[in-house]
Amino acid sequence: MEQKQNILIVEDDPVTRSLLTAYFEKSGYLVSEAINGQQMWDVLAESSIDLVLLDVNLPGEDGFSLTKNLRYQSDIGIILVTARREDIDRIIGLELGADDYVTKPFNERELLVRVKNLLRRTSQIGTKPQDETLNYRFHGWDLNTEQRRLTDPNGEVVHLTNGEFLLLSAFTQHPGKVFSRNQLLEAVSSREWMPNDRTIDVMVNRLRRKLESTPKEPKILVTVHGVGYQFICEQ
Repeated sequence: MEQKQNILIVEDDPVTRSLLTAYFEKSGYLVSEAINGQQMWDVLAESSIDLVLLDVNLPGEDGFSLTKNLRYQSDIGIILVTARREDIDRIIGLELGADDYVTKPFNERELLVRVKNLLRRTSQIGTKPQDETLNYRFHGWDLNTEQRRLTDPNGEVVHLTNGEFLLLSAFTQHPGKVFSRNQLLEAVSSREWMPNDRTIDVMVNRLRRKLESTPKEPKILVTVHGVGYQFICEQ
């Protein structure tokens, strides 16, 4: 019997938390609950969680800070849920490592689709045919596409979000190619996930902060003005 996937709902409003819990349990998921960051860490330490639905406006440490700390430690799927509707909040959430961002009031069926799609992406990562290249080396870095494992020149593992992994995989498979934003969108988009131009810029900047010794003067992911981005590969 297939094991149910476990969703952690981090929400301080009891009504919203109860509604979400009931809805996802009815949809066939295991559900864990937390009302703040401390409870979230406690649950994560004790349970195997596949995805976190994280409210931004939490008491104490807010959802943005929790996203940053969680992404530093884990590849787990993160969907931010918030009443904030400003584009800057969505961009901040993506820059900090969230995989998706949903505003309240949300449609439960739409949220369920987003959860299913993110869980599908995280579970399918690394399922490449055996005859495809699995390792890409550049500037001392190593990307294992089967394990979705990025290792820095010192041998330390650097965590990637799903979007970062897809984007870096596209770059490493085509070293030296100049990609337009539209081409990068095609490379990382799927029926389940449709990023936009701004998302590509955000993910490139996040990758630069992880890969480049001087992110403002990139030597690996360089900007080709008027066109897009180019991946410069050195073994």
